[in-house]
Amino acid sequence: MLTRAILHSLSRVLILSMICAIAVNSARAQDRSHRPRMTQEPQRNDPRSRKSPQPQDRPSNEPAPDRESIFNIDTDMVMLDVMVVDQHNNTVFNLKKEDFSVFEDKIKQVIDNVSGAEAPISFGLLIDTSGSMRSKLLTVVNAAHLLIGQMRRDDEAFIGSFNTTPELTQAFTTNRRELETAIGELYASGGTALLDAIIAAADYSQEQGHHRRKALIVISDGMEKNSSVKEREALDAIKEDEVQVYLIGVFDDEMKEGGFFGRSPAKRARELLSRIADDSGGRAFFPKDISEIPAIAAQISKDLRAQYVISYYPSNEKRDGTFRSVQIDVNHPSSHKLVVRARRGYYARKPEGQPPTETPKKSSGH
Repeated sequence: MLTRAILHSLSRVLILSMICAIAVNSARAQDRSHRPRMTQEPQRNDPRSRKSPQPQDRPSNEPAPDRESIFNIDTDMVMLDVMVVDQHNNTVFNLKKEDFSVFEDKIKQVIDNVSGAEAPISFGLLIDTSGSMRSKLLTVVNAAHLLIGQMRRDDEAFIGSFNTTPELTQAFTTNRRELETAIGELYASGGTALLDAIIAAADYSQEQGHHRRKALIVISDGMEKNSSVKEREALDAIKEDEVQVYLIGVFDDEMKEGGFFGRSPAKRARELLSRIADDSGGRAFFPKDISEIPAIAAQISKDLRAQYVISYYPSNEKRDGTFRSVQIDVNHPSSHKLVVRARRGYYARKPEGQPPTETPKKSSGH
């Protein structure tokens, strides 16, 4: 009798656990569906404007990438894009496999391979076109043209803009002319929803980008005012989408004046942009003058090429959708002078591509 009661209680607990798990997964899927999305920019009356192609559209003379060959990799292998710089911010190129150590959830992993070979990139240019950027837009546009000019043959890029809403100005393409035309059509007006735009652009990169390596280059004054999401949600989305984020913060003199609590708007914006860049393995730049932006754009283009790819098979073989924190150390005679830039972790995606099942744990810097 006692055994039957115990079994009955265990059955009830098991059923309740299954219901809770289903509810959690459903809630998370719903959360993702309610994230801000890149909207298609409507056609304007300006005769120079044109409606952007849908994400699946490409110029008729442009061969469509072979998705099967692009994604034909071992899904159990973790691949991390890693940049190493010295104390002068110069890229370090001469490191070998034995110079790195990788820790996943604080457990040391066996590195399978370290490669310095270049790989094609799917990247997006996300440009702040709010009213506060009006005086800087021409310089920003010139920097965007420079970044497009640095594209390699197999790279692809998209153009996004944002004020109170994020807009897809040009879908992913390898056609530079399409991208340059889209950049030339940008104009400034409205408020600033930076976090909404970053989430929308990161999701679009993951869903539509054809290459494993994905990056997002954001140019903004960081004056976050109108987003529907919080910073933590934006950081979680970047982790989930595995997109490196590079940010260029452009501040006016008025933004540098102190606020009510001693922190100027520029300081708050700088801290926000730095956290987003660091968490994704990217980098934030803060030019003292807008004339520095073209040189920064050239540096970002260089950074995207100068990265190691560290591959390993995780000792935790569960594909349960949970977040795994990752730390990378450099074991080199000059390691105390070196800085490692890489994303702070990854989701152990389920084979069927189901969404994550837990919120990523906060990780400290390294």
